[in-house]
Amino acid sequence: MIGQVYAIINESINVQQEMLDHHVPLLVELAEVLVSTFQIGGKVFLFGNGGSAADAQHVAAELVNRFLLDRGPLPALALTTDTSTLTAIANDIGFDQVFARQVRALVRAGDVAVGISTSGNSPNVLNGVVAAREQGAVTVGFAGRDGGRLKELVDICFCAPSTHTPRIQEAHLLAWHAICEVVEQELSGT
Repeated sequence: MIGQVYAIINESINVQQEMLDHHVPLLVELAEVLVSTFQIGGKVFLFGNGGSAADAQHVAAELVNRFLLDRGPLPALALTTDTSTLTAIANDIGFDQVFARQVRALVRAGDVAVGISTSGNSPNVLNGVVAAREQGAVTVGFAGRDGGRLKELVDICFCAPSTHTPRIQEAHLLAWHAICEVVEQELSGT
């Protein structure tokens, strides 16, 4: 077991090292997009399935409440939390439309829509970012190594340098924590 745990942690470290070596400029670009969005009064909408739904909620909470600094709230919403809306859309229209329908109701030009899918191929996430583009929002994807179809549909895509779902999710969380910290510091002037 020790060897297995060592291998898992080492794999995660290698993914994070590749992020450090190759992805920092993209993460800075994403932070700049969020700063600009908040400065003009735009909002950030996040969505995904399973662990990615949890990540959407986590990031929205970091932005609305606070990350490390005491500051005013930033407008962010996870489209994964309203069970009545999610189940009504899934039942009446189809699960592949649970995010697109909400995006059409809530997202406007000047906003940012973030679709999170470790495979980059989740139909409801893809439909959500397509709807966001139609609304005039900046679209962002968070996916695994090749980005799947998501990479082709968004303005900016962070592709975690792994094909292994747990490592992708860990990379996404590290990326978001870095982005949140930079956004908070930039908006606070510290």
